Amino acid sequence: MKEARSLMRQLVVREGRKFRLKHHDPASTGWMHKDDEAAARQMLAHGVKQLAKYQSMLYAQDTRAVLLIFQAMDAAGKDSTIRHVMSGVNPQGCQVFSFKAPSSEERDHTYLWRSMKAVPERGRIGIHNRSHYEEVLVARVHKEILNGQQLPDALKGKDIWQRRFQEIVDFERHLTDNGVVIIKFFLHVSKAEQKRRFLARIDEQDKNWKFSVADVQERQYWDEYMKAYEEMLASTSTAGAPWYVVPADHKWFCQLAVSAITWQTMADLDLAYPDLALEKRAELRRAKRLLLAER
Repeated sequence: MKEARSLMRQLVVREGRKFRLKHHDPASTGWMHKDDEAAARQMLAHGVKQLAKYQSMLYAQDTRAVLLIFQAMDAAGKDSTIRHVMSGVNPQGCQVFSFKAPSSEERDHTYLWRSMKAVPERGRIGIHNRSHYEEVLVARVHKEILNGQQLPDALKGKDIWQRRFQEIVDFERHLTDNGVVIIKFFLHVSKAEQKRRFLARIDEQDKNWKFSVADVQERQYWDEYMKAYEEMLASTSTAGAPWYVVPADHKWFCQLAVSAITWQTMADLDLAYPDLALEKRAELRRAKRLLLAER
């Protein structure tokens, strides 16, 4: 689909280029008009079928894995995007991990330890709802988190963020060198749209469970988060593990964009069902004759 490739070129953060979030409109709907939601739903349904097809081949081939990483501000729509895009995928071939605050066991290891444990097996699609990137975002905005980490004080200097960027790039290169295809999505929601969604969570009873006062308190750090995201995106988007900045003010377009980028990336892998050896084909013919001979 030419639109998918065009979208990938528009939304990707190019390695080694200067990057500013202000140049990316959270309310953009790409090539589609803002009243094209019905058409987008049809395209998303097509994308769901495509993804299911490629996932089946990925599982059968059993040589690669696909890792989708989602980062975003609160209420950007990570959960709903994952739910809609992956709705057609066989649950046996998909693994979802939601990263919360590190446990005491996780704090006793390096910050990449829990991410490595959650890397999908060959043949499967893994989804990380938040990820190791929290350690250069939340831990950077809230200095008390870094101060409380079990690291020697000498390793908590100003160069820690550049070190971590490089460590993450090296970690992801190790994964891609071993057959893990990494696609990273930053769902870019505006501050105004986040406010609207927070108010909906308060006003609509069936959404009350989603709301946390802590989410509103985090809004006071909005500018600090945007700066942290800008530097993180510019420093860790590589050709082998690219970041895509997906406009998220319109959920229907966000879901369509994530779906299109995911299945197009998998289509480019030239996935196929394994060819059977001659001995195996002969074995299948014998099995068929036995089945047909049954009475």
